[in-house]
Amino acid sequence: MNILFTICGRAGSKGIKNKNIRNFLDKPLPFYTLSVIDLYKKSNKDDVIDVIVNSDSHELLTLMENNPFFSLVTMTRNIELGGDNVPKISVILNCLEYMCTNLNKTYDMVVDLDITSPLRTNKDLVNLIEKQKACNADVTFSVTDARRNPYFNMVMKSEKGFKKVLQSDYTTRQQAPEIFDMNASMYAYNPDFLYKKESVLSGYCECIHMYDTGVLDLDHESDFELMEVIAKYLFASKLEFSEIYINMS
Repeated sequence: MNILFTICGRAGSKGIKNKNIRNFLDKPLPFYTLSVIDLYKKSNKDDVIDVIVNSDSHELLTLMENNPFFSLVTMTRNIELGGDNVPKISVILNCLEYMCTNLNKTYDMVVDLDITSPLRTNKDLVNLIEKQKACNADVTFSVTDARRNPYFNMVMKSEKGFKKVLQSDYTTRQQAPEIFDMNASMYAYNPDFLYKKESVLSGYCECIHMYDTGVLDLDHESDFELMEVIAKYLFASKLEFSEIYINMS
């Protein structure tokens, strides 16, 4: 199987300065993403894998070009794809088109890994790819259990006070439909779906379940600090997490 891995990161950050190039527990944050790809490559030698990094950050592109794992392709992001309102899926499609044109190759799957998710495991990645192979969805993405449920204990402001996000008669959380959070860590795309230029959730979607606290939204310095605390615990207590860190040593 031909798999294209995309890693997309923008320059700067409004909440955490230079988030995509700073160290996470003494290792560059984006190297955690490369480490999990490297482990997958080592255990799935029959797959033909290419990796492309797309960014408008010269520092990030240089860091990734000089990574200790494997050769990859770097691509400077097109100016028209650099705005706040540009969906990431458009950047992923641009990566796919670039690789198909310049390498004269076709891909069976495109896997996008978010730089700010250092605590995914090789097992998570294998589960994602195997699920996508099995169901041939438009996109398979990672989720965690939701801590709140819009049918039961989430509210929104209305013209007269606050009310449930989704009106229902459920009196316990167990009665309400099961809800999951998209944790924005991993996506496996059918290339044909990317060429349709639709939104992520517009097609046939499947998902794989990840460890609940393994991924946090890194929007503020406190988020980064908390993630490092969680990482230290997971690296010390769970082999599937520690192997990602050990592989960088």
